[in-house]
Amino acid sequence: MKVIELELEGLNCAGCAAKIEKFSNEIEGVSSAQLDFVTKKLKINIINDNDEDDIKGNIKKFVKKVEPEVKVLDINANHAHSHEHNHDHGKADKKDIIRIGISLILFIIPNLLKLEGNIRFITYLLSYLIVGYDVIIRAIKNVAAGIQFDENFLMTLATFGAFIIGEYPEGVAVMLFYQVGEMFQGMAVNHSRKSITALLDIKPDYANLIAEDEITVVNPTDVAIGDYILIKPGEKVPLDGIVVEGESTIDTSNITGESVPRNIREGDHIISGVVNNHGLLKVQVEKEFGESTVSKILDLVENASGKKAPTENFITKFASIYTPVVVFSALIIGILPPILAFGDLRDWAYRAFIFLVISCPCALVISIPLGFFGGIGGASKSGILIKGGNYLEALNDVETIVFDKTGTITKGTFKVTKIFNYDDYSKEEVLELAAYGEAFSNHPIGKSIVESYDKEIQREYIKDYKEISGKGIEAKIDGNTILLGNKDLLVGNGVEIEEVDSIGTTVYISEGNKHIGTIIVSDELKENTAEDIGRLKKLGIKETIMLSGDNQETAEKVGKLAGLDKVYGDLLPQDKVNAFEDILSKKTNSKVIFVGDGVNDAPVLARADIGIAMGALGSDAAIEASDIVIMTDEIGKIATAIKIAKNTKKIVTQNIILALAIKLIVLVLGAFGIATMWAAVFADVGVSIIAILNSIRALKVEK
Repeated sequence: MKVIELELEGLNCAGCAAKIEKFSNEIEGVSSAQLDFVTKKLKINIINDNDEDDIKGNIKKFVKKVEPEVKVLDINANHAHSHEHNHDHGKADKKDIIRIGISLILFIIPNLLKLEGNIRFITYLLSYLIVGYDVIIRAIKNVAAGIQFDENFLMTLATFGAFIIGEYPEGVAVMLFYQVGEMFQGMAVNHSRKSITALLDIKPDYANLIAEDEITVVNPTDVAIGDYILIKPGEKVPLDGIVVEGESTIDTSNITGESVPRNIREGDHIISGVVNNHGLLKVQVEKEFGESTVSKILDLVENASGKKAPTENFITKFASIYTPVVVFSALIIGILPPILAFGDLRDWAYRAFIFLVISCPCALVISIPLGFFGGIGGASKSGILIKGGNYLEALNDVETIVFDKTGTITKGTFKVTKIFNYDDYSKEEVLELAAYGEAFSNHPIGKSIVESYDKEIQREYIKDYKEISGKGIEAKIDGNTILLGNKDLLVGNGVEIEEVDSIGTTVYISEGNKHIGTIIVSDELKENTAEDIGRLKKLGIKETIMLSGDNQETAEKVGKLAGLDKVYGDLLPQDKVNAFEDILSKKTNSKVIFVGDGVNDAPVLARADIGIAMGALGSDAAIEASDIVIMTDEIGKIATAIKIAKNTKKIVTQNIILALAIKLIVLVLGAFGIATMWAAVFADVGVSIIAILNSIRALKVEK
């Protein structure tokens, strides 16, 4: 199965977007198609690669019918276009302003000169045709193409009707107001899109490639792994790599939302998108641009609006029902009362035309995806990647958060803080045996013991090394069997131990069948952890839980310091999944978040209603397994994400209530003959503009 990506340049009509998406899904050979109105990208999954050209051709023909001015661009053929495209079709076109101006002058003349009879009619008709000819032409083409209930058709029918019943000024005024409204609506949509995409202006434009002692300015996509690039002061880092020469500070606010500069020197890893403040840095590239951090962030955020929130899906379904219901109501209002002799045909027809004008649900269809995408864009600026509007909305329903301990609640930087020695073994000997035992371990605790030993390890003395999941390590060192790990490992092998009470991780060591020593490895709580947990409680989180592989007593001590409600200790990797499943089964009416490092906790992250990966910038496993990626390791960012979600939900709800309330009021007033067609146009395009501008507020992030 192949994915085709098309960009619909100049698409500002949400109703047209829905029609294009529907048509694309109905094409033979297409398994699914999704059009993101915010990014104007249409993604089509095709079954057979051989059908690609025919499918593209069909879509282009249909787009030409629905929106003649929209250009269909093939992103697959020119991938660089997808991030660099910046054509501005939301600006008011000079030709449109001129014809609206001419039409307005002609509209004023009959009243100004007190024209009567045929001259009056011709002047209004000329004004109407000048301002509305494109709407009329599109309406005729769409009817011929079998497109029903199109906005152009409904507006043409309503204004034609106004002329037929002798309401010439009303017919012209409605078309004028509609065209001006559409122009401002296009500008508002474009302004909203630009406000959102401005937050994501992290893509580097070039790279200084070093080749044969010469520096060449190239596109970042042309740089290969292993190449060397030079990053000058003030420049964005174009690709992920390792600093091989130089020292500087970097501004990471583009990526993490943090304003404090970070020091960087030779040997440090550096990610794309950050800004070099003052030093000259030579970097060896570790990832191609397509796999770089900045590329992943852009793709994640741009694709996020493809995963629609439940509210968006509801409005899409509602809109497909709303328009036909209002149109048929207009038909009944225009025909039934006059037949039953309840009034004048002209009067009831006028009321029916009001229904036709107000039957397009543009305010809802446009503003809601813009609102959710605004929330996602604002979150990304704060260093929080939310992979879909569905996850953003789900944050409103969270009552329980489950945390992993190491690297989430604690810093994950272990240090040997205490050594106990027994039976003529010195502390140095205990540490040496432990270091040899942990020589092949990738676990942070094992690494901390090796670092504390700080001497060269002769690995040829280590034989029969094996890790015992969730317990520790067994190995033969210089011919002697060594066990090091938790209490269960040694007791299970018949070794009597002297237990030690500590808040840190306890590593028991035995040689032969004798307990020779104990090492305490401590991890620190992250700064402000207790305060951050308190902030989550204030936002409506009812229960905070920690899952840990540490013994229950140690885990409970950490949990108490952090201010957590419940702690599960002594958990093997598979036990974490079982414990989380148990928590999920008890929370059927609310959402449960799991927060972990995204690599070791991938199974639980995937199982959670919302999986949040902490401090996982650049980690493929984290981005793949989680629904939200926090690009720093701060628990406080979870509270920020929930605040953004609540603010976005509030704005979206405001738009729904505003649009539906005003439309309903005007519909009722129109049915009773109180509202005019002017009011109907305001309830259509006027409310759309207000809702779109309101959606921009979702970009604002409260700390």
